[in-house]
Amino acid sequence: MKFFLLLIGLIISVLAAFSQNNAIVDLTLQARGDYQRLYNDGGASKDDCGFKGQYLNLILNGEINEHFSYAYRQRLNKISTTPFFEATDWLYLDYKPVQQLTISGGKQAVVIGGYEYDRAPIDLYYCSEFWNIVPCYEWGASVAYDFNQGNDKLLFQFCESPFRSYYTHADMYAYNLMWVGKHGIWNTMWSANMIEWKQGRFINYVAMGNELTFTPRLRLQFDFMNRATSHQQFLFKDCSVMTELAYRPIDKLNIFAKYTYDVNHSGTEADMLVFDGSELQSVGAGIEYYPIRKKMDIRLHANYSYAWGNNTNPDGIMQDRQHYFTIGATWSMNVFQWRRK
Repeated sequence: MKFFLLLIGLIISVLAAFSQNNAIVDLTLQARGDYQRLYNDGGASKDDCGFKGQYLNLILNGEINEHFSYAYRQRLNKISTTPFFEATDWLYLDYKPVQQLTISGGKQAVVIGGYEYDRAPIDLYYCSEFWNIVPCYEWGASVAYDFNQGNDKLLFQFCESPFRSYYTHADMYAYNLMWVGKHGIWNTMWSANMIEWKQGRFINYVAMGNELTFTPRLRLQFDFMNRATSHQQFLFKDCSVMTELAYRPIDKLNIFAKYTYDVNHSGTEADMLVFDGSELQSVGAGIEYYPIRKKMDIRLHANYSYAWGNNTNPDGIMQDRQHYFTIGATWSMNVFQWRRK
């Protein structure tokens, strides 16, 4: 608690200093609490049932001047159980020498394509096995270039490998290239990734995230990810599919249905997330309600999902004949906001 109070005091001091220099600053807290029930093969998982505080995020965004900006997100609910920076999702500085070019450095989200992967964890209720296991945030640097009047972006990232923590004193890296596009009703988040899963050995991802916005109220997201190493069949042996259909009949209400599929029959140990021999599916649906008119600061939700299949990872999340139900609330607390006049 003392550390937390010191952290808040430091942030307020920095905000005050930035404000005096005509900066733009936003400091927000986000929280989510659920009541949940989890059943595996007909039996209740007692540790996963009951009232749960899921997330408590501190989010700080700001602009120092027309060239420099920053972003910071800390999961305060994880500080007591992990080292400080392990609970930091991102902490990076952006530099824009020109409007189309952004150079970033710090702790960042590892650039992997797909809409399920890209969404904030606080906004998701059940996910693919890949999403449940993948380490998302690492230290690194990136360069992004916007073109086609801002409708397309290419981003290259060089960062530490998400799998370095599996080894002691590992010097391992990832090389990631992403295309983000906006073309009518079709939006994209596609990536090609080379990631060291062991010193000097790489696993390659091709991830294709697609979003179709049929109307402002009807949206379909479809992600396909293929994972492969040398000396194995490249396509479909080790892959994941995630798809979600969402409909908003009124501004306050969002209804969604989701399906995921993870499979690995590669015969190799290179995939450290979806283990060889695994084949898992899940299907579910949920509802979100925003009780305050024209504001998204409070969100109520209810969700049910069912998973089945074989998971060879002893520490895996999804299990055969798994029922999961959750109901809860998410809310935002604007702590500090300042805009240059």
